[in-house]
Amino acid sequence: MSYFQGFIIPVPEANKGAYLKMAQESVPLFTDYGARRIVECWGSDVPRGELTDMYGAVKAEKGENIVFSWIDWGTKEAFDKAHKDMGSDERMEQPSEMPFDGMRMIYSGFETVGEEGTSGPAGYVQGYVAPVPKEKRQAFADMCETMRDLAIDNGALRAADGWAAGIQNGEVTDFKRAVQAKAGEAIAFGYAEWPSKEAFETGAEKMREDKRMPAPGAEMPMDGKRLIYGGFEILLDTDSQ
Repeated sequence: MSYFQGFIIPVPEANKGAYLKMAQESVPLFTDYGARRIVECWGSDVPRGELTDMYGAVKAEKGENIVFSWIDWGTKEAFDKAHKDMGSDERMEQPSEMPFDGMRMIYSGFETVGEEGTSGPAGYVQGYVAPVPKEKRQAFADMCETMRDLAIDNGALRAADGWAAGIQNGEVTDFKRAVQAKAGEAIAFGYAEWPSKEAFETGAEKMREDKRMPAPGAEMPMDGKRLIYGGFEILLDTDSQ
């Protein structure tokens, strides 16, 4: 079972270039300690929600966009070792000025409940975060398997779904508050990679007509009203470098 870190970050629109530069410069640090893949995505079509959304997840301010990102570590053991070893690396020291407010960045580790397809060359990502009752993990995994198959059959390159049963409380915000998680709920973080936004839009239309798609109003293993999601253009993908 693979393991990755997932991130949601509020970044001022004016700092897009500075954020990309910072991300590019940090790649050698993470890959030196075993990161298998790093992907940074910039908000392209991130909707506002009634209860929750990506903006509220990080208390985004006026003029800020959403970065959706993940680092694939392969296994939790590899991540734990890297996290321990990186602590003494001088490259971990934060610069005096950051292109975003790190206090409002949320992140956690996720073990995959399933993944399909191959990476790259992707240009667009659909990402989500959802609260799921812990006892419904298998039902959630089964639903995700169907949705991954649907996406790939209709043009997606790769899709993965992650699960975090325990997430620490953040000082300002965190993944639990991002989806108003209740006691006994885990956090799911997943994404589907597409060649382009146009490919996603075409594929999504076909998916809605597919008989495997859950019917409107069908019982779900999670509260869809608290699910947050969005579409993102890929800024950086180490698999494409």
